[in-house]
Amino acid sequence: MSIYYTEDHEWIKVDAPIQNGSIGTVGISAYAAKALGDVVFVELPDVGLEMDKGDEAAVVESVKAASEVYAPVGGEVTEVNEKLEAAPETVNASADADGWFLKMKIADADELESLMDEAKYKVYCEGL
Repeated sequence: MSIYYTEDHEWIKVDAPIQNGSIGTVGISAYAAKALGDVVFVELPDVGLEMDKGDEAAVVESVKAASEVYAPVGGEVTEVNEKLEAAPETVNASADADGWFLKMKIADADELESLMDEAKYKVYCEGL
């Protein structure tokens, strides 16, 4: 499994082999969840929604602010994490695992090349 990060702190995990049509799981990083504070509401997209890289994919509301979650790559939403609607605090407790937002069928796997791997993302966050 490979994980990629955006500068906006979204992540996408993709099982190998990575190709067009692969399924990617999307969420926000622990760094982002901590910066948001206590998450109190999550708005998820509709299954079947097609989006381009950078489109709004979800909305997260915390005690501090509301924030958009952007699609790290383009594709079609195949599943959403409905558990977040009843337990949005899961994002804070497990941002990198159980707090995922959606799964998507990746339209263009080459878009992953513009994202950071885990090591580059760690260095990026240290510079913030």
